[in-house]
Amino acid sequence: MIVDLPATTVSNISKALVKIREEGGAVALGRVLTLIIATHLGQEEEAIEAANDASREHPMRVIVVSTEEERTHNGDGRLDAQIRVGGDAGASEVIVLRAYGETASDEEGLVTGLLLPDAPVVVWWPGIAPEKASTSPLGRIATRRITDASAQPNPQEFLFHLGKTYAPGDTDFAWTRLTLWRAQLAAVLDQPPFEPIIAVDVAGAADSPSTLLLAAWLRLQLQVPVKYDLASRAIGSGGIHGVTMERASGVIELRREVPNVARLSQPGQPSHDLSLPRRSLRDCLAEELRRLDPDDLYGEVITKGLALLETSDEGAGARA
Repeated sequence: MIVDLPATTVSNISKALVKIREEGGAVALGRVLTLIIATHLGQEEEAIEAANDASREHPMRVIVVSTEEERTHNGDGRLDAQIRVGGDAGASEVIVLRAYGETASDEEGLVTGLLLPDAPVVVWWPGIAPEKASTSPLGRIATRRITDASAQPNPQEFLFHLGKTYAPGDTDFAWTRLTLWRAQLAAVLDQPPFEPIIAVDVAGAADSPSTLLLAAWLRLQLQVPVKYDLASRAIGSGGIHGVTMERASGVIELRREVPNVARLSQPGQPSHDLSLPRRSLRDCLAEELRRLDPDDLYGEVITKGLALLETSDEGAGARA
């Protein structure tokens, strides 16, 4: 069910929610959190679809704050709202707030009266992120703050910016997309021979911030030289292309040259293929909503691991 509320107020939206629950039996008792999606007008639907899919694992209230890309601050402020419940909202209830003019300047005020009581708040910016997420109007009321480096004009530079502005509770989908890669590499290193890694090479597409974060994670965890190559062209797929780790007995290589499949090669063992797909928005969002406490490992990688890469000669020129 979709209810449109043109030229409305937050108070009227709250009353409409109560009426919908009383008349239709839609209740918010099982909601575990409030997810705020901050985006621009006309760019809401992909994020809403991902949130609806993720809500089957995490029932929640979704508040979409949609504003004009070029904000105007004249006196013609207006708030149009839409409430979606039932089949149009997955296992959540979705409140879409389309704010115009001066109304869009108070994002915190728009959502405060609509938050679930005594429930964590997560804010997600699927597009352009604020200068500093933790001190932005929406970010300062949130337990967790999710950005997406791949959606920024310069994804690689944005990661270094995140390292300088990091606060506990921040995370980025460039890190979430690494989960499968990190699991596979950790599994390989847990097998004999248990020899130390002496050098690492990481390669990926030029527009892949996850490649840089993977290099930073390996540099921090292994404490060895890590070279990274952000190629100008993908070799069959975007994202991360592969990782090569060298130790005394030979070279371990995990390489993805076709979409969704990576080949693992190790000394003395036959090569075999592994499922390693690029993760969808739904998968990334659902994973991030599984934990509402700060991700300390991400914090170390974004603040310390990247700095180790930046201050060394490893991967020199790769950011150019």
